[in-house]
Amino acid sequence: MRTIKVTGKGKIKVRPDVTRITLNLEGKYKDYSDTLERSSEETEILKNVLEPFGFGRSDLKTLSFNIDAEYEGYQEEGVYKQRFIGYRYRHSMKVEFLSDKELLGKMLKAIAECSLHPEFSLSYTVKDAEAVKNELLGKAVKDSAAKAAVLADAAGVTLGDIQSIDYSWSGLELEVRPMNRGLMANKAASADAYGFAPDVEPDDISIEDNVTITWEIR
Repeated sequence: MRTIKVTGKGKIKVRPDVTRITLNLEGKYKDYSDTLERSSEETEILKNVLEPFGFGRSDLKTLSFNIDAEYEGYQEEGVYKQRFIGYRYRHSMKVEFLSDKELLGKMLKAIAECSLHPEFSLSYTVKDAEAVKNELLGKAVKDSAAKAAVLADAAGVTLGDIQSIDYSWSGLELEVRPMNRGLMANKAASADAYGFAPDVEPDDISIEDNVTITWEIR
């Protein structure tokens, strides 16, 4: 059986409709058990901050959590050594909601006013990621079919049944970050600086992917 393999490309732009606040907490304590306990307590404080805005305690999702031993270097009689100074925890979390500038402003003010002064950054994504992926797949398949028809016509053959379709979603990034963490992570910032809705208008998210289809030719 003769076949032809054609790669089609799908490309779309989607308007982000979900705001994501990424929050990062860290702290250093002498004992491992204290570090673990304090990390839990400080996470609960963040949940308390978000609760008045209608978020459940499980809406604050963990992205990563690490506890690492820390050491400092020193010299003793000309010999460089290291000594243990404690444990540092790092907890990265996110909370998402349908984009609302007024709500965002109130949340940023509450976060800036809380005792923890967490690092935080903004990004935007889409609520119905599956629909976006399906639309992208459809465009890629149509592009492959159009290219296959042109090639078959030029070669004087006829397209038959599809034999295989190969695609992968592993590289899709449905997120846009108009503010980097360095701009948002000012721990010394006054709470008044966030007492308004930031005038941030995220750009559309551009995504593309390929689909490779093998066609029978007659």
